[in-house]
Amino acid sequence: MNFAAILRRPRLPAFALLLATLPVLAQPQKSSQDQLPEMGTAAQAALSLEDESQIGRMVMRNLREAGMVLDDPEVHEYIQSLGLRLSSLAQDGNRNFNFFVVRDPAINAFALPGGYVGIHSGLMLETRNESELAGVLAHEVAHVTQRHIARGLEAQSRANMMTTAAMLAAILVGAAGGSSDVTMGAITAAQNMAAQAGINFTRENEYEADRIGIGVLASAGFDPNAMPAFFDTMFRRTQLGPDRVPELLRTHPVTSNRIAESKDRALQYPPVNAKESLSYALMKERIRVLLVSRSGDPRDYYKALGDNEADLSLAQTYGRGLSQLYGNEAEKALGTFMRLRQQHPEVMAFHTALGQTQLAMGRTQEALGTLEHARVLAPRNVPVTVRYGEALLQAGRAKRAHEVLLDLFNNVPPTQEQIRLTAMAANAAGDVADAYSYMAEYHLMGGDLMLAINQLELALSVPSITDQQRAKFVARLKEVREWLPKERNRSKQPPGGQAPEGGRSPDRQRSTD
Repeated sequence: MNFAAILRRPRLPAFALLLATLPVLAQPQKSSQDQLPEMGTAAQAALSLEDESQIGRMVMRNLREAGMVLDDPEVHEYIQSLGLRLSSLAQDGNRNFNFFVVRDPAINAFALPGGYVGIHSGLMLETRNESELAGVLAHEVAHVTQRHIARGLEAQSRANMMTTAAMLAAILVGAAGGSSDVTMGAITAAQNMAAQAGINFTRENEYEADRIGIGVLASAGFDPNAMPAFFDTMFRRTQLGPDRVPELLRTHPVTSNRIAESKDRALQYPPVNAKESLSYALMKERIRVLLVSRSGDPRDYYKALGDNEADLSLAQTYGRGLSQLYGNEAEKALGTFMRLRQQHPEVMAFHTALGQTQLAMGRTQEALGTLEHARVLAPRNVPVTVRYGEALLQAGRAKRAHEVLLDLFNNVPPTQEQIRLTAMAANAAGDVADAYSYMAEYHLMGGDLMLAINQLELALSVPSITDQQRAKFVARLKEVREWLPKERNRSKQPPGGQAPEGGRSPDRQRSTD
């Protein structure tokens, strides 16, 4: 079985996403994982929360396949932690949120149906402090909690299916594109078909998101003035000409009246002495390096700051070390991260960067020692555990990697990339049936039910599975099949015997060394 081929997914450019999505959204569906709710009549126009989640998963799958999502453990851990800190104050807990960073230098952010909130890497680099970043996130969270996309679709109750398809396609391309002419052309075309098309919100939506977002910002301990301040900075750029208009203002129209009102609202809250986290500054530099390393030399930015490390901030020193690592100067990076870890042993980002550098230099045993020590300091820290799992795989200790990653998988909600890494470790360890079952969870997270079913059927076909594994796979297969729209009204017995009525969360098996 060529399991490696199953783990590879194709990459699609933004324009291909539009072409691929229009038929998916506009035509009757043959593959159930992409089925969208019926929206042809006024009674069916409003989206349920389940429908929103389905659309959000579909868009996220396309973004991931296009290589737009920044799958970096350190960055994701930070942005998800910050986002959840805000979203927990904006709702009563009936909605799951997923925050992620998009590989795009455009200054933009967006909210998708189902609680998915994306921040462009260019926007994070443009923010001047953590409160500004939190302000953008809080604004997008409010768009989700107030269901502005669903309300916009409901307002188009007379629209036919093709119009709705174009609107959703514009959401997709707007999320994936940012600044390209193709993206703006797609959104413009959708706007011509429906007045509230694409990801552009109405003026009322924006005022409402500002009002709720500022309250959330203040409740979370951030400076409520940071939101209007950031939008004011963006608005001033419009005075420099049309080419300098940030994408954020195209998708979230800002007027002087709106800025004034948000400033007045922020003044209603007591002054906040917001303490900026070191993680914000570190991850900002990490994103800077990761963004540039794909198209240029990340060392150039830090060379311009000077050679004297004493003149650099702690975050800039970390960034320069990363630029050296990605610029094929691992020896220099090693010295940088050794000093940083020694001076600040409580900062896990310095441990993982040192471990990555040692791996890049072929010092696998040293990397394992570095990351094992970090795990003692911070058990089940996601970036530390993921980097340790990667080091174990490189060292040929796949069984141990499977065990470590599965422990994290069982105790901390994983990302799709973490699930994929766990599947790779299981497969390398010879635990093929488990590997297939993890890939089923990977596809479920992306909303691809048919591929999830296929992976579970492959898991059941492995001759060496135990009775316990068979029972778990059968139960999960039955559960997934019942989620299919065509299966909702009738129960279909999966192969392998009677399946127990289980919960909605899989009971995952622990591997052992």
